[in-house]
Amino acid sequence: MNQTSDIPLPDAARGDIDALARRMTGAMGPAMRVLTYLGGGIENRLERLPDRVKDAIESGAGAMLEQAYHAARVIGGQSVVPKTGAWAHMVAAIGSGAAGGIGGLSTALLEMPATVALIFGAMQKIASENGFDPVSEDTRLTCLEIFGAGGPGTRDDGVNSTFLGTRIGLNGSTLSAVISRIAPRFAAIISQKFAAQVVPVLGAAAGAGVNYAFMDYYQEMARVRFGLKRLAQAHGEDAVMAAFRRAVSRRGDRLS
Repeated sequence: MNQTSDIPLPDAARGDIDALARRMTGAMGPAMRVLTYLGGGIENRLERLPDRVKDAIESGAGAMLEQAYHAARVIGGQSVVPKTGAWAHMVAAIGSGAAGGIGGLSTALLEMPATVALIFGAMQKIASENGFDPVSEDTRLTCLEIFGAGGPGTRDDGVNSTFLGTRIGLNGSTLSAVISRIAPRFAAIISQKFAAQVVPVLGAAAGAGVNYAFMDYYQEMARVRFGLKRLAQAHGEDAVMAAFRRAVSRRGDRLS
């Protein structure tokens, strides 16, 4: 083990790490409640999606993420909604989801890139709140990585592998490498969103609910990821991540 992981951290840093652990282990709460309310119909609708739509989602996920990454370089530096909190992105996402679901599959396909851009912008704002340049390459690549951290309603190891891995830095990763790594997982996640919105009019309510779940989840994951990066800069990545893993493990024991 790297000896730096055993360096005592200040009480304030430990308090911040415990708070981030609570955020990560609790992030599924609101999202799961929304998706549970929508019911198992999502899985049934997912099976009924036309093959051409499934293929389009799978092949287009990477392009959608890349477009959001490049657009964020321009949009992220603008004060379109100055001095607003996370609620502004949430309201916009809910409205976008409702509009996307009102016409069923056709409008849902048009709406998804806008939702991804909104979530990306919300993550950039959180990066800025933690002292990072929201339009830097590193910040935007980190936002892409967060899209690979599981998703609302998933019960896989995406969160653990992304946030409890040995390193939280990107270590020279390129745009193409990050996208190729996360696109398959992201495609599977957004397929659920499309499935929830395929029923016209009724899909508007489902789209709003799913977008709430998506925005809430990824905002929480961004707070964890950028919070850890901030603490790692001040106290060392090994020490911070060792303490974070222990904090998450303790919470897992209490929740089990």
